[in-house]
Amino acid sequence: MALPIHFFLFSFLFASALARLSPEATTATLDVSSSLQQARHILSFDPQSVEPFSQAQNQPIFFNSSSSSSVFSVPLHSRGSLHKTHHTGYKNLVLSRLERDSARFHSLTTKLLFALNGFKKSELKPVPTEIQAEALSTPIVSGTSQGSGEYFTRVGVGNPVKQYYMVLDTGSDINWIQCEPCTDCYQQSDPIFNPSGSSSYSPVTCSSRQCSSLEVSTCRSGKCLYQVSYGDGSYTVGEFVTETMSFGNSGNIKGVALGCGHDNEGLFVGAAGLLGLGGGSLSLTSQIKAKSFSYCLVDRDSSGSSTLDFNSGLPAGSVVAPLMKSGKINTFYYIGLTGFSVGGQPVKIAPGLFDMDESGEGGVIIDCGTAITRLQTQAYNALRDAFVRLTKDLPTTSGVALFDTCYDLSSRSSVKVPTVSFHFGGGKSLDLPAKNYLVPVDSTGTFCFAFAPTSSSLSIIGNVQQQGTRVSFDLANKRVGFSSHKC
Repeated sequence: MALPIHFFLFSFLFASALARLSPEATTATLDVSSSLQQARHILSFDPQSVEPFSQAQNQPIFFNSSSSSSVFSVPLHSRGSLHKTHHTGYKNLVLSRLERDSARFHSLTTKLLFALNGFKKSELKPVPTEIQAEALSTPIVSGTSQGSGEYFTRVGVGNPVKQYYMVLDTGSDINWIQCEPCTDCYQQSDPIFNPSGSSSYSPVTCSSRQCSSLEVSTCRSGKCLYQVSYGDGSYTVGEFVTETMSFGNSGNIKGVALGCGHDNEGLFVGAAGLLGLGGGSLSLTSQIKAKSFSYCLVDRDSSGSSTLDFNSGLPAGSVVAPLMKSGKINTFYYIGLTGFSVGGQPVKIAPGLFDMDESGEGGVIIDCGTAITRLQTQAYNALRDAFVRLTKDLPTTSGVALFDTCYDLSSRSSVKVPTVSFHFGGGKSLDLPAKNYLVPVDSTGTFCFAFAPTSSSLSIIGNVQQQGTRVSFDLANKRVGFSSHKC
């Protein structure tokens, strides 16, 4: 019996309505072959095969800016371009990175916990050691081949100036460099800084503002001693001093307070020290009174470089999010994340889940030293489940370390996956490249969803999700900008 025409009309209208209710998911393409090729390359890459970082590469990069401050730019590199990894297998390299990253995350949440509970590190004293008797831009390098998620920049220290690779860290404030004579110094790519060879080296007094601003310090023989400890057991101890720092050929800044570390231990291999870019009074950004700074992090397995810029302003077309500070801790940069979407569809989470309350609990910070983005468990579960629902056609495999959602892509050269987007206040959103949320964990084709849950109230946007994007901190106007293809 023939069906009446109104039945077909109803079926057509129902299907059309259903299509409107379930729009086709937006997708991004993951180049599986390219990711695996890069993973294998980092294992065999020899930094000695590359022309040494020359002064010509240190030429400043200038930007148009409405700011009256000078603009400086210096190269930024991955750690893999400085020091050959000792790992023979990519999975072992990944596992060592993740172990270090977990320690990093723990150190940041512990630092916040101290601040929220009113515990003052200034009440601590350094461990006993034998030492008792304006706008700038610099290059950035990825530090992952040494088992860390760190990035490095190249700056000059002292007079006459000598160039050093320094770890870049937005999660800490104290600048420091390894110094002769060494009680205990780790291996670094450059000769260790010798204070006796610099005419601009000057120890700070115990009564100075810089010494009193340290979290952990003591006074011995009229000299201010400092100690900085990191979550993985790494530390630096030495004298707190002022020195001249230079950024490429774009000028120098005198009187920058930094630690001259004579007893240093940890996984800093390759770097001479650390540049603290946090929001505290002793950070480099605060000391040079930078109105803004920005960086672009090269791919974690890359031997290439980008730049670290100061006072360059936000690039045109940036996705802008609110930048906030906590009343409890000055170091961290809080960002106005409101949620995310997968495949173009908003992920359902509780309203205000990422808000920071009056006590300083909660909130989301952005950090270049943490590799994997950590989200409150409720938010992570919602994000992961939304991603899994739209990737049922991909073959799954068992989890790896802190990753619980992994895929076997060994038979694919490329795949389309649902787009993952961050949402910020004001309706702004940032679409992430597929390689920023599906990452290889071995060299045979296992890829994992690169987010992790945390029971902490603090969430952190890590550097895997930032790579390939210029992240600009407009300190003067309290906003963060994200710009694709501005590296």
